Amino acid sequence: MTTLTIITGDQLSPGLSALKAMERGKDHVLMAELCDEVRYVRHHLKKIVLIFSAMRHFAEELQAAGHCVHYHRFDPDASIRSFSDAVAAHCQRHAIDEVVVTRPGEWRVFDEFNKLEKSLGIPVRMLEDDRFVSTPGEFADWAEGRKSLRMEFFYRLMRKRTGLLMDQQGEPEGGQWNFDADNRRKWKGSPESASPMSFVPDDITREVIALVSSSIDGFGELDGFDFGVTRAQARRALAHFVRTGLAWFGDYQDALPDDEDYRFHSRLSAYLNIGLLDPLEVCEAVEGAWRSGEVPLNAAEGYIRQIIGWREFVRGIYWLKMPDYADGNHLAGDQPLPAWYWTGETGMRCLERAIGNTRRNAYAHHIQRLMVTGNFALLLGVRPREVCEWYLAVYADAYEWVELPNTLGMVMFGDGGLLASKPYAASGKYIQRMGDHCANCKYNVAERTADDACPFNALYWDFLMRNEKKLGGNPRMRMMYRNVERLEPAEKAAITKRANWIRENVEVL
Repeated sequence: MTTLTIITGDQLSPGLSALKAMERGKDHVLMAELCDEVRYVRHHLKKIVLIFSAMRHFAEELQAAGHCVHYHRFDPDASIRSFSDAVAAHCQRHAIDEVVVTRPGEWRVFDEFNKLEKSLGIPVRMLEDDRFVSTPGEFADWAEGRKSLRMEFFYRLMRKRTGLLMDQQGEPEGGQWNFDADNRRKWKGSPESASPMSFVPDDITREVIALVSSSIDGFGELDGFDFGVTRAQARRALAHFVRTGLAWFGDYQDALPDDEDYRFHSRLSAYLNIGLLDPLEVCEAVEGAWRSGEVPLNAAEGYIRQIIGWREFVRGIYWLKMPDYADGNHLAGDQPLPAWYWTGETGMRCLERAIGNTRRNAYAHHIQRLMVTGNFALLLGVRPREVCEWYLAVYADAYEWVELPNTLGMVMFGDGGLLASKPYAASGKYIQRMGDHCANCKYNVAERTADDACPFNALYWDFLMRNEKKLGGNPRMRMMYRNVERLEPAEKAAITKRANWIRENVEVL
């Protein structure tokens, strides 16, 4: 009996459940660079290079370990365009008795794999992805019967399950679960920033860069590709971050620098989400740095919370609510995404910097995503599906299981509060408080309705007024609506006029 194991581009882990279930040297491993996977959104070119190069390196490692690997390289003219095509072609050439897969990260691939058995006439067995702390089934059990789903309570469960940052009495280290209140400082020039580790492309990566450059029309800039593409490189990047950036990550993780792209952020999410790093090994390295006195508790807790708290939580939401979740539009957004989200050509400094970072690096940190590009799309009233497709396309760490809940729920409030207890809406004052963009912008952050007023300001107040019926009863927004009540009728009219002008002229801002 011969088994065929399919490895997708975000399952590059030697301990993958499907690999553990096969007989090395006898069963087949199939990996494929596919047109459908490249083109279902307009992916960043560096994201494609990262995936293809990491896949090719991983295939070589599997072969060196004695696996029988069959690899399909990208060809824009090939008849094999999807996973179904690749598996069907392989089964026609080889006597395959069973197909084994690990649960894929995206619903569309999950749905495709579930249809394979009928189309092939061969048994298909789907195994759980045990690279996460919790399973979709366990999350569903936790969520059942709860009036609201909040990450904080799920995070505490994950802390207890893993033992991370827990004392010998089973209580959280430092006497509290969450140190987020300590993690919102504005960076004022010191300490010196720490950038993620960069890697020089090897022969395999250079070959992939040439392929992608010549045959794929994607988003962003390809020059300067410096991601790690092997597990060994990803582990070096982890050690580098723990040594150079982690100590300050907690304090300044929300800062919005005008002159740097990373500032204490790790860029490790791309390696986690592709499978080159295991989430628990990352958390254990971070915890170890705290226990040895190298970093403060708020830094370690803040980083670990992102991984076993937020990352696990959004995956649980995704599998609990898909596929209908993707259609959420609670606030009835109807505006198109501005074209300059793809070019970065706007006079709004914060957006120009965030999108420029994205174009250069296939990266932007969470506050740039949530409170700059995301906040503007929310206030403008963009259709959530367009925003979600943009986020899925442009970031190297974006896979739908993590991108969709973050964008639809957290950024756009499209799920009506399932993920976030209130919309993350803010005026230009927030951006001014967290960084230096406003000092270099042509718009005046102190103005609300003047011709040179920061567009965030009128859009923010107009957003509150437009959505008062849906949001006015939210207890977390009472203070915001009290401020709306204080506005004079003439001021409200001026805000509405300015906001309408912005929406009509958004492409020239």
